[in-house]
Amino acid sequence: MQRAPHDVAPKPGPSGPAAHTAAAPAPASPQIQLIPASAEGALDAAEEAVDLLLESGRAPGEVLVITTGEQHPWAAHELSFGEASYWAQHDAGDDVFYTDAAAVSRAAARPVVVVAVNGGPASAAATALPLAHGRAGALLIVCGDPQQINSVLGTGV
Repeated sequence: MQRAPHDVAPKPGPSGPAAHTAAAPAPASPQIQLIPASAEGALDAAEEAVDLLLESGRAPGEVLVITTGEQHPWAAHELSFGEASYWAQHDAGDDVFYTDAAAVSRAAARPVVVVAVNGGPASAAATALPLAHGRAGALLIVCGDPQQINSVLGTGV
């Protein structure tokens, strides 16, 4: 008699949260767009993509831009005022936010993420692209060498 209640009681506890976690809907994968560009042209391609997004009605605060090589000039300029001011702008979410691959893990998710694969170590894109994919709610735009990007995100992107 003691066995039945003892066996039954622990099962709902551990399986309850696990079942709840498993039943939680997985976020939909964002659409991925690839814009072929050289490392030297990736930042310009990303800028054009951002301009088109804004012209099509996207709010500036919905866009995160990540660079794998040299920082975007905006990020370099804003960082000259200090990290606290720079990240306060990110947290405000009022404007397009530019960051580099090394700091992308600190950036919050946004509906659109644009990645400029503009050089940097080979590991930068390999690290940044999966993180960017996880941060993008609806759309991930990647500007760079298609072969390099496909090798990281999977073929046929």
